[in-house]
Amino acid sequence: MTSPRADLYSDRRFVIGMAVMCCLLWGSAFPAVKAGYALLHVAKTDTAAQMLFAGWRFLAAGVILLVLAGLSRKPLVPPRDQAPKVLALGIVQTTVQYVFFYIGLAHATGVKSSIMNSTGAFFGVILAHFLYANDRLTPRKALGCLLGFLGVLAVNLGGPSGFGGLDFEFTLLGEGFVVIAAFVLAAASIWGKTISQKMDAMVMTGWQLAIGGAALLGIGFAFGGRLEGFDIRSLALLAYMAGLSAAAFALWSLLMKHNPVGMLAVFNFLIPVFGVLLSALFLHEPVLAWKNAAALALVCAGIFLVTRAGRKKAA
Repeated sequence: MTSPRADLYSDRRFVIGMAVMCCLLWGSAFPAVKAGYALLHVAKTDTAAQMLFAGWRFLAAGVILLVLAGLSRKPLVPPRDQAPKVLALGIVQTTVQYVFFYIGLAHATGVKSSIMNSTGAFFGVILAHFLYANDRLTPRKALGCLLGFLGVLAVNLGGPSGFGGLDFEFTLLGEGFVVIAAFVLAAASIWGKTISQKMDAMVMTGWQLAIGGAALLGIGFAFGGRLEGFDIRSLALLAYMAGLSAAAFALWSLLMKHNPVGMLAVFNFLIPVFGVLLSALFLHEPVLAWKNAAALALVCAGIFLVTRAGRKKAA
């Protein structure tokens, strides 16, 4: 017999609504990080300052969740056999992932970063195929993944008019690091799903964010990072980013705990859509270039195919 709470987090309409909300929040992080770099005078080459920026964001997000968990009378100390795993999850999912992500975002536009980050959805679908017998990669899912990767390639076509042939605008420190970050997140999310079966998902996420954020701060300070320009605007932006991280990661962990990985992974394709639109709105980056339009069309086609495959299977 399942609990009412478990039934809620596996209700299809609730899952769709909350997954879309998580993706909207994560999509807003792309222009927010760019704006934060500008407000706090963080240069593209100042990796140490980027780590400080990320560290304060995630440490604050973790503290928010742990305070809320404490107020809800949840046990804040992880079970003894899970504590080392939570520690490792924090280092991998938050520290390692965002070392790659923040450096990559500093060397690529918000539009391109948001679409490159969509590869995480494909990684999730593929990893689920090998880890879960009831979440196999079907031909329709494979076609959806192929279309998504074509979208990633399309956004990197170079040349003044966008027809640069095979002259791809791709750098390891930029787009390459964003893709690596997407893979780390996909793998760590599946690991977190396993851990959350033996402890409260909010507490797990709170510790994961706090530990990972503290490690990022340590890296930033160790390499001489400094943040300047703190004022009402920059503090408000940091507070927003901490809040969105706390809300999105906690809710996503709960959804992952009660639903198949492959089903949720496909919703990550919405992140580049929101990221592109919000980047264009707040950063005045081009969104109507043919290659961006083609990339979004291909990614959305991939969403449709994979989601329809999951719905057909469920029926």
